Amino acid sequence: MKTDSQLKANVIDELAWDPAINATGIGVMVTDGVVTLTGHLNSFAEKEAVERAIQRVDGVRGIALELDVKLAAEHKRSDSEIAQAAATSLRLNSLVPYDKIKVLVENGWVTLSGEVDWSYQLVRAEQCIRPLAGVHGLYNRITIKPRASGRNIGEQITAALTRQAMREARHISVEVEGGVVTLKGTVHSLAEREAAVGAAFSAQGVSRVVDKLKIGA
Repeated sequence: MKTDSQLKANVIDELAWDPAINATGIGVMVTDGVVTLTGHLNSFAEKEAVERAIQRVDGVRGIALELDVKLAAEHKRSDSEIAQAAATSLRLNSLVPYDKIKVLVENGWVTLSGEVDWSYQLVRAEQCIRPLAGVHGLYNRITIKPRASGRNIGEQITAALTRQAMREARHISVEVEGGVVTLKGTVHSLAEREAAVGAAFSAQGVSRVVDKLKIGA
């Protein structure tokens, strides 16, 4: 098991290695396997790249992103320009039912609302917004239309975890109330936890996943 100092060194190296990230303004602290990042970034897209980079590092038990987005001059846009770009991006993505989604932009923060049929549509809509120039942050308030009973959802998720040969599948309990799924149990890494949450979120009728999974040896 890595020490906090070893993990910190790995995180710093991974941030420096990723060409999408300017790591010079990022501070890294690690306590009991939980990585805390502080500092300023030039775009919202870079913040997502930082999160993905940390998730790739073996041994990370948790992530706290205390990063501010301070747009570079070339990335600044008016709210009207951002809204137009967001609407166009949603419309051009064939996996997004753009006619069911509304966009609100205020001070560079984009709010998405509406109701879709599948969780992947919600995720795709968010992915359309993140890379846009001028975006400071994103509120995703899109909901998912309930389509299945709680028992069916639980069975779907358990089957998916088993089908994907996740070694910790037998140690994960799935609780369903309405469209909200709660995962409990122990996994072996942050990547496995993300995979479990992703599998749960992909089930038909799931509107939210509550992650209570713990990372153990």
